[in-house]
Amino acid sequence: MELNMQERKKLSKKIATRYRKATKKGKGKILDEFVSYTGYNRNYAAHVLCNEGKSTYVKIKNKPIRLKAKQSCIRNCGGRPKVYDETVIEKLKEIWEFLDYPCGKLFQPMLHSMMSFLESDGAFALDTIVVEKLLKISASTIDRSLKDEKKKLELRGKSLTKSGSLLKNQIPIRVFFSWDEMQVGFFELDTVSHCGPDSSGEFCQTLTVTDVYSGWTETRALKNKAHRWVKERIIEVKESLAFELLGIDSDNGGEFINHQLLQWCTENKITFTRSRPYRKNDNCFVEQKNGDMVRRVVGYYRFDTQEEFEALQEVYKHLCPLRNYWYPTIKISGKKRLENGRFKKLYDKPKTPYLRILEKQEVCSSVKEELKRRRQLTNPIQLKRELDKAVANLLRVHNNKYKASEQQFNQAFG
Repeated sequence: MELNMQERKKLSKKIATRYRKATKKGKGKILDEFVSYTGYNRNYAAHVLCNEGKSTYVKIKNKPIRLKAKQSCIRNCGGRPKVYDETVIEKLKEIWEFLDYPCGKLFQPMLHSMMSFLESDGAFALDTIVVEKLLKISASTIDRSLKDEKKKLELRGKSLTKSGSLLKNQIPIRVFFSWDEMQVGFFELDTVSHCGPDSSGEFCQTLTVTDVYSGWTETRALKNKAHRWVKERIIEVKESLAFELLGIDSDNGGEFINHQLLQWCTENKITFTRSRPYRKNDNCFVEQKNGDMVRRVVGYYRFDTQEEFEALQEVYKHLCPLRNYWYPTIKISGKKRLENGRFKKLYDKPKTPYLRILEKQEVCSSVKEELKRRRQLTNPIQLKRELDKAVANLLRVHNNKYKASEQQFNQAFG
């Protein structure tokens, strides 16, 4: 039978004296019995029996005053002093926003590689103390400091891939990386549609070309999915690369599965393979870049005019060198089977595509020297500002298009 509060207090008074006089083993037995009757927590029960009937008196101005125990206050020790004050965090946020909100693991190496440019740029006003702390800050501290600033926007575009069935038997399927994926020069291809909510009519496309080993990515604007434009942009990418293009792998879309592209690959001794139908993860490397380098930069708007096409070209002119030379990426290096049967993915250190190619021993020295020369001609801060201007111009052209159509409608029916 459960005891009420008054009965618990009476029981405490009776047992307290016997408990304080008992030995250690005796106290344990008494405590077990007391807990079974009252239902108290064992630590609280020991506290009640130890302090039952005890009181403390002090004299204040020659008057005895009885002190009553209150709930113990938890002392706030304060922990370690803050290393990164508000000034450092504000500068961190400013640079983080300027560099398009990277995660901590990518943001930390970006700070190290770009700090000389950031420090010399007067817009950020970085003093010596702030620079030293920004170079010491860890990826985990960056994520903790910026967690309140991070916002996630989940948007998804439409898939407009239409199968090209005429040449499927002539183009082999790449299954489980039959390529040497540790060799520089094998690329995955895909297109991104800029149709907005309406997929009717003609609209611009983006051709994304990604090197499997290094992550080197080139993006080009297309007027539509015509075979001619796709072939010309692939040739343009091949001529712009400092290293050789050895092979391409695409999905089963008709913009890739056609006689023009197959003949060009055969003449230039370029390996041409395709993924399995309805297996998007076969082209996982380029699919990831579709979101990171296309959707994240230009969004999900509809671009269907010549002005928008030219503005989109200007965006990619600044985007590709910025991402390939200065923005690090994380690449999966393997999988480890755990004792519970699950697999744990292992990742390498964040590196830029440029650095991965330089560290590759099989790449000839002339290619590495050319890449170094090209990188020395770039300034990441200037490239980022030019990219922001190009994106702003693209959105301005896009908005003006609807304003002009609205004015024409008002003149016709107003």
